[in-house]
Amino acid sequence: MTPDTLAAALARHAIDLPEGQVAMLDRYIRLLWQWNEKLNLTRHTDYEKFTTRDLADSLAFARFLHAGERVLDVGTGGGVPGVVLAIVRDDLKVELCESVGKRARAVADIVAGLGLPVPVHHGRAEGLLGTRGYDSLVVRAVARLRKLLEWFAPHWDRFGRLLILKGPGWIEERAEARHLGLLHGLALRKLTSYPLPGTESESVLLQVGPADRLGKPESGT
Repeated sequence: MTPDTLAAALARHAIDLPEGQVAMLDRYIRLLWQWNEKLNLTRHTDYEKFTTRDLADSLAFARFLHAGERVLDVGTGGGVPGVVLAIVRDDLKVELCESVGKRARAVADIVAGLGLPVPVHHGRAEGLLGTRGYDSLVVRAVARLRKLLEWFAPHWDRFGRLLILKGPGWIEERAEARHLGLLHGLALRKLTSYPLPGTESESVLLQVGPADRLGKPESGT
């Protein structure tokens, strides 16, 4: 059997990227998997899972980020979506933050190995927002919507919006946040959704931000 490659996985799923980006993504994956032997950074340890989960999610974020945006990847883990965004959207100003020291050091080593101009911050995003500002915070597999809104409520003057990737439970999470009054004055919009391969579920990308910037407030708040 012929060994799988990233190019083959991309072809299977009709994802067309420039050769240079494919080569850089392949280098990233190899560095990530090397680190994963020492530290649990990802469960997606083959090209198929990387393509259908990590890359698909990162490309979903990429669709809704504007040229030149300052982007912070909250709780980057092994670098998804932040490192992938820096590779496929070199027009963005991407920074990563990770509260777990070992993971922060690992992803900093990966970024250095790729030669990407991407700062990696060891700490919580809320701490960074005391001194830094961003256009978008991107969030994947970090916490329930309620928690995210509680964490970032004091900092809306430091960033423009949250882009949050969720699974099918997002409707329940939205109801919980509404019940607690955490969506008051905010606009929540579903930007896109797409199937989660191998399941009957789907991934959903949400945008949340102040209604006076992003539009109509959340109904029911």
